[in-house]
Amino acid sequence: MGNIAVEVRELTKKYGRTTALQDLSFNIERGEIFGLFGPNGAGKSTFLSILATILRPTAGDIIVNGYSVREQPEKVKGEIGYVPQDIALYPMLSGRDNLDFWAGIYGLRGKLKKERIREAVGIVRLEDRIKDRVSRYSGGMKRRLNIAVSLMHHPRILLMDEPTVGVDIQSRGFILDALSALKKEGRTIIFTSHYVDELETICDRIAIMDKGRILATGPADELKRANGADDLETVLLKLSGENAG
Repeated sequence: MGNIAVEVRELTKKYGRTTALQDLSFNIERGEIFGLFGPNGAGKSTFLSILATILRPTAGDIIVNGYSVREQPEKVKGEIGYVPQDIALYPMLSGRDNLDFWAGIYGLRGKLKKERIREAVGIVRLEDRIKDRVSRYSGGMKRRLNIAVSLMHHPRILLMDEPTVGVDIQSRGFILDALSALKKEGRTIIFTSHYVDELETICDRIAIMDKGRILATGPADELKRANGADDLETVLLKLSGENAG
């Protein structure tokens, strides 16, 4: 295994005649922040859903810290914290009561549960509002609480699908700070974003995706230099144009 956290092996996902992912093969290293960038329909969310064991691949496999998503999905679930685009919270409960509920789902009890809740709240910077009802939270605060939910079982790999979409500037800053702090703890983070500045600033490497394929992977500066581009959008346009033609 060495330093590889996620090994993608010839991964394909089809829905009838539609191919959502086509023969993906790449590795993600332990402790890196790995970004997925591409247009809507590129396959980013489908990839995360397979990695989170929500969807099953049509062909190929993903090996997560030595476990196969096809053969050992329960083991994979223990390695992963998943933050979907949709908010999975109970609005009439307080932030703390939401965390208490999800901690119980994860099997946490007593002193350990209290410690994990306190720790997760601190990471997403919600200490001053954690006793308030979630229905009174802003969209950004709900996303931060959603991230806190995903952290309580101490996953080694965190998957985040558009974690900052539509949030206020303050919450966006808190979320990016949380990602940096989690990386320093040695966590592996895989996330999708349409915000190019976000990807360029925080990611160690980025995969450019289009039409279910990986067009290129690498650090943002390398991708831009290799394609004679000033930004990732131009890289995507150049690569997808070459891919189509």
